Amino acid sequence: MNGEKLSVIVPVYKAEGFIAKNLEKMKKSVSKYFKNYEIIAVIDGHADKSFEEAKKVPGIKVIGYKENKGKGHALKYGFEHSTGEYITFIDCDMDIDPKQLKNFIPYAATADIVIGSKRHPFSKVEYPFMRKILSNGFRMYSWLVLGVKLRDTQSGLKLMRREVLEVIMPLILVKRYAFDLELCFLAQEHGFRVVEAPLYVSQQFNGSTINLSAIRGMFLDVLAIRYRYSFLHYYQKEFWKSRFNINVINGKKINGNIDEDKEKEKEDQKYLYMY
Repeated sequence: MNGEKLSVIVPVYKAEGFIAKNLEKMKKSVSKYFKNYEIIAVIDGHADKSFEEAKKVPGIKVIGYKENKGKGHALKYGFEHSTGEYITFIDCDMDIDPKQLKNFIPYAATADIVIGSKRHPFSKVEYPFMRKILSNGFRMYSWLVLGVKLRDTQSGLKLMRREVLEVIMPLILVKRYAFDLELCFLAQEHGFRVVEAPLYVSQQFNGSTINLSAIRGMFLDVLAIRYRYSFLHYYQKEFWKSRFNINVINGKKINGNIDEDKEKEKEDQKYLYMY
């Protein structure tokens, strides 16, 4: 990475019991392998004392907002406040040790996004059997509905080039658990090079908030992504708008002076979110 700055974005929700300890560990691991870095803890809603606990750790940038809006929103918010040429996402429960980022560096030399994959042939994974069943089911479902070729999109450790996220982030609408899948789907559709790296995972669930409602939400999010892509063509429209810098002023587009079809746009907006 040749001295480029690394921004570590950590979404935090109801983690007052362990967030300070985990941020200390994170800082120690990251500083050992990266000299130029920042760690940004994003408090996804003031539901407990996570903000106060995170502020106790020196050298950590702590930001947030009052209402819980989901992991995806927290990651986008953190990205907007980051300054690094490389971005990484790390879950605050640290079931994946951030020191494994050092293993991602060789992959980053030729890849746009490096994803820690629990299904990489050299990965070592320790987590409950039921979790494996759910993970395999979601993987198959995602492949069938979206055609995502990656073996694992949901792991909590990723390393990405900033210029890639500057293209993808404005297009992402998922605010909660399927955020990672939407990111990977868009990276694939835009032709970015995404590679998988091996991981060691030992999930203790000391901060896990996943439940039946979250599982239902993830499956609905996958359908919503497909609907936005194949029927509304939302991602394609938004990408080309930004690509050619089409600005809308007083209901008219600058280039060509074409009237905006406001009624059609309102109708499309109804279906951007499926639940």
